[in-house]
Amino acid sequence: MLLVIDIGNTNIKIGFFKDDYLVVSGRIATHYRRTSDEYGLLITNLITIHNFAVKDINGIMISSVIPDLNYTFEHMCSFYFGIKPLVLGAGVKTGLNIKYDNPKEVGSDRIAVSVAAMKEYGSPLIVADFGTATTINVIGKNNDFLGGLICPGVKSSVNSLAETAAKLPKIELIAPKSIIGKSTVTNMQSGIFYSFVGMLEYIVKKIKQEEHLEDAKVIATGGLSEFVNKGTDIINHIDRRLSLKGLNYIFKLNNPDIL
Repeated sequence: MLLVIDIGNTNIKIGFFKDDYLVVSGRIATHYRRTSDEYGLLITNLITIHNFAVKDINGIMISSVIPDLNYTFEHMCSFYFGIKPLVLGAGVKTGLNIKYDNPKEVGSDRIAVSVAAMKEYGSPLIVADFGTATTINVIGKNNDFLGGLICPGVKSSVNSLAETAAKLPKIELIAPKSIIGKSTVTNMQSGIFYSFVGMLEYIVKKIKQEEHLEDAKVIATGGLSEFVNKGTDIINHIDRRLSLKGLNYIFKLNNPDIL
């Protein structure tokens, strides 16, 4: 069984794969000050709850956008599982041709979701990940990672409004019934919702025009992908497990004989 760990800025996603099937997945909040023992206990408790054992794990794959946590998790994997994890980074085969000025700059989370989208849906693709930041990745016809965009995240935009404008409250993210709000809260809800819907639609249109990718599918992932999807028909597929699936594919590509 393969354990995959996607360390993000807000949450850490965890998945367990058996024969390419995602048996269990979950998420825990990212805390910089948690120790390797704390993370180890959280993950082994998840294993126990779902009635399989630590000894069932024979491979571990990690993606991280927080370098300060890398040692913590590598130590946790060694101590609790007796396994040195494969960490997604330079030198790891992905199946993507990175057409970036400096390939090392591409976030491992963007690589993981792009690999999974390519495997699951074929290319060309536009992959929008609505997480802490909104990242949009473009995969060309020959599995070329062409680059993309990094935009504000939905929740960070809401928090920014509440923190920088004294009279604006924090709001619940709800798709509005109409574009024109009749209260401060509904004004904010409509502004956030249609800002991201409009942003996605314009960016997808522009990418398809500039890169001549008119047949590119649009794949959405991340915690708020379904929220944005309520206002547009431009998204072809929503797949909330893309990052975990990508780590499974990448591990198998680099370790075909372990699992």
